[in-house]
Amino acid sequence: MIPLFGQTRTRIKPRHALIAPDGHVISTLPGVEKVRLTALITPAMGAGFAQLGLAFEEAGGVARFPAHLHEAVIYVTAGAIQCKVGKTVESLEAGGFAYVSENDALEIAPSKTPALVTLFQKKYVPSPGLSAPASFFGLSKKIMGQPFLGNPKALLQVLLPDIPSFDLAVNIFTYQPGATLPFVETHVMEHGLLMLSGQGVYRLEDEWYPVAAGDVIWMAPFCPQWFVAMGDEPASYLYYKDVNRPLLS
Repeated sequence: MIPLFGQTRTRIKPRHALIAPDGHVISTLPGVEKVRLTALITPAMGAGFAQLGLAFEEAGGVARFPAHLHEAVIYVTAGAIQCKVGKTVESLEAGGFAYVSENDALEIAPSKTPALVTLFQKKYVPSPGLSAPASFFGLSKKIMGQPFLGNPKALLQVLLPDIPSFDLAVNIFTYQPGATLPFVETHVMEHGLLMLSGQGVYRLEDEWYPVAAGDVIWMAPFCPQWFVAMGDEPASYLYYKDVNRPLLS
């Protein structure tokens, strides 16, 4: 088959982006060694957070992030890792995740087999009278999906506690084929999204994008958005949003 020279599904707009795997370029960061790191969403495109993809393929690969810079959420999409948060070490398999306080250092290394990890980072925004959350580990399969607005074909798993001390949320949305968001959402929260499985069509502003597992989407605040799952299998995505903080600083 002749390749489609000069073609890509990636689209970068002022207030949204679709980043397809066909255009990934490896980045380097201090503390990240023998790891294929892809900077997927960053403030360079206008975002208020960062979303990184980490592929651990080599023995000795490690990703270290120092304390007192950013809070983070990691999610294992494939394989297994050894994750050290502060002084605590946990083995995380696919579907495992961790919230990392800005007060704790983070170290990730593969556990016997190659692994894929998504990492969200942002600067923690303190709120008067609230203590910053402590780091913790979790497993998504232990979190029951709840019908979104009463629709049993669209299930939402909330990975982080829904309490005011958290200034971010990370959820998993799973749709049966044909299920949709019930309306075109337009809201103040910003999103970073990774398609975990399946396929569908995502509307972003006035554009309509076919999407599949591995695609990444950025949505700026007030970007109109809508999704429909298509094909024979359920579609699932992991997404970040900012929450629980005053709209005026």
